[in-house]
Amino acid sequence: MSANGSPSGQQPTATYDSPFLKACRREPVPHTPVWFMRQAGRSLPEYRKVREGIGMLDSCMRPELVTEITLQPVRRHGVDAAIYFSDIVVPLKAIGIDLDIKPGVGPVVERPVRTRADLARLRDLTPEDVSYVTEAIGLLTRELGTTPLIGFAGAPFTLASYLVEGGPSRTYENAKAMMYGDPELWADLLDRLADITAGFLKVQIEAGASAVQLFDSWVGALAPADYRRSVMPASAKVFRAVADYGVPRIHFGVGTGELLKLMGEAGADVVGVDWRVPLDEAARRVGPGKALQGNLDPTLLFSTREAVEARTREVLDAAAGLEGHIFNLGHGVLPATDPDALTRLVEHVHAETAR
Repeated sequence: MSANGSPSGQQPTATYDSPFLKACRREPVPHTPVWFMRQAGRSLPEYRKVREGIGMLDSCMRPELVTEITLQPVRRHGVDAAIYFSDIVVPLKAIGIDLDIKPGVGPVVERPVRTRADLARLRDLTPEDVSYVTEAIGLLTRELGTTPLIGFAGAPFTLASYLVEGGPSRTYENAKAMMYGDPELWADLLDRLADITAGFLKVQIEAGASAVQLFDSWVGALAPADYRRSVMPASAKVFRAVADYGVPRIHFGVGTGELLKLMGEAGADVVGVDWRVPLDEAARRVGPGKALQGNLDPTLLFSTREAVEARTREVLDAAAGLEGHIFNLGHGVLPATDPDALTRLVEHVHAETAR
């Protein structure tokens, strides 16, 4: 692939001129593109219907079900990009880690990774481990046509936090204890996870994903110096591993206002911003040469239509001077969100930014 996102020596792909990919490349767009993190999920009644009685991890391994769920928000909301329906722990499950996603809890690891001997359980990921991903993306790209598909993976720090803690955590005491107390083991763990993550992204890109997003959901728990020293090398390794494919690379975390510059330096083409930092200030922190993605507070969708539109205008005004902007929420769609509010938001952004 060439650096502009189209195959080297070939005609541009069907999605190449989409508003989403143009914005990622910081090119002029006909309107600001919109997609939402967790847009395919519990907020949609059609999602709840097709998932009824099927566990989360099982859902992620059924290509036809993944295809249907991924397409649902594109049909309903008219978003400018689809994001592949999966979960960040899928590659860990695929290489044999004993884990499950428990309703109301999240990923739970049966045997946490705490010692050097535990690293042996983290073998390399092969395309055969996730053949259902290749099949599902093939189905999806045929259905989506000119609408881009975003592939994604969990970043090494966030995956490590689940593995070391054994599940979700608010304090990350075990992960941080390893990071501070055994930095060599920590570095080796993140390096191993970087290889697994890169392998998972490569499978998605080779199957047809038009862009990829690295979710570092929990990295906002770190101070900038700790991020630079103990996390950034692994994230940068992931971005380098997929650089030659030429697809846009997005980096997103929550509570990462103090890390935005470093997250951009890790190698992303687009930096995702949560709702805590205005986009013009985020652009100042990130520096030139990057598009930004964000950043309406997800809870605003529970307010009045007037409030949503007023705050959306604030986001768009703050983004007015950016090199490239993709409208998104500052985190995922909350499960109780009214789907009609999302549809109205897409229509509103498109209308307000039509050029």
